[in-house]
Amino acid sequence: MGRSSSQAILFELLRSYTVLARTLNLSKAVRELGSTRQTVRRHIKLLEEQKGQPLFRLEERQYYLTDAGKRCLKEAEDLLERSQAWLENRTGQGDDLHSIACEEKDGCPPYYLQQYSLAHLWQEGTPLLQYGFKCWANAKGKTENIEESGIHPYLMFFRQLDDRWICVETGRKSAYATWYGWRRGRSSVGRDVMDLLEVPDFANHLTRPFNEVKNNGSVRLDHIFTKVLDEETGTMEPVSYQRLLMGCRFPDGNFALAILVDPTLDINIPGLDPEMAMSMSKKYAENIPDADVKSWTGN
Repeated sequence: MGRSSSQAILFELLRSYTVLARTLNLSKAVRELGSTRQTVRRHIKLLEEQKGQPLFRLEERQYYLTDAGKRCLKEAEDLLERSQAWLENRTGQGDDLHSIACEEKDGCPPYYLQQYSLAHLWQEGTPLLQYGFKCWANAKGKTENIEESGIHPYLMFFRQLDDRWICVETGRKSAYATWYGWRRGRSSVGRDVMDLLEVPDFANHLTRPFNEVKNNGSVRLDHIFTKVLDEETGTMEPVSYQRLLMGCRFPDGNFALAILVDPTLDINIPGLDPEMAMSMSKKYAENIPDADVKSWTGN
């Protein structure tokens, strides 16, 4: 059997597993997959043989995930989404740098991302992000030390809960609070990042950078283009920004993800229409007081 055939079979095995895990009902899974009961059962059996452990248990015709089935599910979903995105040319990774190209469709806003090396931060990064990195380094990643710096009002902090990233603090001067208003900024606390980003169709890829920073305890630089809802007009408006993800620690020792977003037209994302990249209005771009910039740069 060729490699492509094996990969295609693995794709179908994972689809059967993830759909049955979500529905826990064989008839519903069969209908959703457009398959047969025999095929889905065979797929699960093959996966369990390869994993060397049962993924489901069947009691009185009701399916339940085993502990192993629960542990394996998130990674299986991620593999499926990454495979589908790769086939549709929506994501890629060159020179170990992550990219996403998700076009606007079915009511979901576009989402384009290009990761850059930290060397790019000092070459073409914004003053806000450069200053933010210095504050992170001086604070040794400790959130209570970052609070003492002038960068703190521009940050959002997230804590991981199971597979979700929950907002625990939104700075009054953060891009999110500026775009959506301080009332919504305050209400973001306690919410999952996927609720805040409003791009549910691409969940695993959007949180992949978060997981990467947590696993490496590092810092990551991204250029991003998407659209946000203007609550005054009810329309989706384009925004472009550079973003710094910084691995930190809360006072209790748990991992904290600090996000620093600087709206700017100075982004470079391969595959993004240049006109789209330059389409952000001043309303969303000019949210940083000149006095703050002067304090960071000394100019």
